[in-house]
Amino acid sequence: MIDNVLLLGLWGVLVGLDMTSVAQTMLSRPLVAATVAGVIVGDPAGGLMMGVLLEFFALDVLPVGAARYPDYGLGAVSAVAVVAGSPGVLSTGLGCGLGLAVAYIGGVGAHLARISNGADVVRHAEALNSGDPRAIYGVHMRGLLREVTRSVLVLVVGLGAAHIMRMALPITLQGAVYLRIVVVGAAIAAVVSGTVRLTGRRVAMQWFVLGVVGGIVGVVLL
Repeated sequence: MIDNVLLLGLWGVLVGLDMTSVAQTMLSRPLVAATVAGVIVGDPAGGLMMGVLLEFFALDVLPVGAARYPDYGLGAVSAVAVVAGSPGVLSTGLGCGLGLAVAYIGGVGAHLARISNGADVVRHAEALNSGDPRAIYGVHMRGLLREVTRSVLVLVVGLGAAHIMRMALPITLQGAVYLRIVVVGAAIAAVVSGTVRLTGRRVAMQWFVLGVVGGIVGVVLL
């Protein structure tokens, strides 16, 4: 198993809390979560690679209001546990696949935690409406505990699956290349789909196309 598992787990819990309960300072964005996780396990390049790839999927999500969405932060941390120290061509597809699966599980867990938080508020509605500080404090702390528990459980699943994938699921070079092509293509499709949906107006679409063309020209010239 990779080194610094405890530190990686603590970082994962912070990432899970950042998405829902504490701070919400973008630490849970896949690009940030995976890059820091890569530094923790001694493979910053692998972490950055996973972060960029999963960020493409996350950009297709608009997390506002009561929207249900995957926890890509926890998924990114789990993905880094797969790719750490491995050649990118062999581990990219496996890491991204696990990251997406863990992100979905984390999203379901977040939804269940919100349901529990709502039920807790209803149970203590009278005390909360009266301004009882103990009731307010209790509701907040129980909600925080639910999110910590959710993050820990999801990380146990994600890091455990990563360990199994690294130790017991060998993949051929050809299979790894095919899988990498699939996940990279899916990531590009997701980010393009989300961008087109968000820039549906004609003027916005023109600026989007201009940005893409300008970026390609810049890469070619540089």
